[in-house]
Amino acid sequence: MAGTDVTPSVSNNLPAAQSARPPRGNILGTLALAVPTAIGGAMAVAVAEPMALLAGAAVGLVAMFSPKIASQWERAVVLKWGRYDGVRGPGVFWVIPGVHTVAAWVDHRTVATSFAAEQTLTSDAVPVNVDAVLFWTVFDAQKAALEVQDYQQAVSWAAQTALRDIIGRTSLTELLAGRERIEQELQSLIDRRTTPWGVSVHSVEMRDVVIPASLQDAMSRQAQAAREKQARIILGEAEVEIAKLFEKAAESYQGNPTALQLRQMNILYEGLKQKGGMMVVPSTIVDSMGHAGIMAAASLANQQSGGNGARPAPAPEPEIALRIAETNLFPEP
Repeated sequence: MAGTDVTPSVSNNLPAAQSARPPRGNILGTLALAVPTAIGGAMAVAVAEPMALLAGAAVGLVAMFSPKIASQWERAVVLKWGRYDGVRGPGVFWVIPGVHTVAAWVDHRTVATSFAAEQTLTSDAVPVNVDAVLFWTVFDAQKAALEVQDYQQAVSWAAQTALRDIIGRTSLTELLAGRERIEQELQSLIDRRTTPWGVSVHSVEMRDVVIPASLQDAMSRQAQAAREKQARIILGEAEVEIAKLFEKAAESYQGNPTALQLRQMNILYEGLKQKGGMMVVPSTIVDSMGHAGIMAAASLANQQSGGNGARPAPAPEPEIALRIAETNLFPEP
């Protein structure tokens, strides 16, 4: 039979494996039971007295609960006659059964605790649900065991109340845009509350902020309207820049008729090269381009259509091209 270390169960939101130290034995407890029992048995055989075996077994049964083993991350808070006697561990330590009591096993590893604030009103009266994770560590096992009844549950409640307090003092816009600042403020607030319990808060991370569906729809429409407004402003600015560029181009064409004619030919070419397209232009452009310009534009358009896989149409005669331009594209009023 081996000695066991039993830790009272702790009620919190952590898994059972982290909140309570399961009963377990150790080899030293087994030896403490076996050795006195064996000695008592040997004496009983030697002196032919059965009571020696019972005495040895009783001594071994008491000694079995004396050796304790604490893991590397554990600390044991020991009381003597109900008063604080010290912190033991890690490793092997001894207690006197009936005199010493292991009041608590304290885990010194970093613990992650999730907490939430449901239907909490912001400063602008918007109900939100906020989920967060708290990372904390026990730095003083004595305070954690003696200053608060259940330090794990106390840390969880302190984090939740602090989160509700900060949400109540923050607007929805600040809550959504300033998460980093809120997390730092929340960490500082929780740490001030838990330091007297021997608990240090490392960080707080907000996982999710949930707002009502109707408000999400309104915010989506607002964002869409803002983007449309910005798009119209950009389009207007582009129109102004284009108008300025056209003004500069007009100044260049004003003193250079040849450049203006080349630009007219390019406009006709871009319109005629589209398959099945038709461009209506003022007759003054046709007059200024003459037969040669019309023939050149038609020829370029036919070459372009032939390069796209379609069979190029034969180039029209100058008189026919001029008649088409005057009769079909620019009919008399």
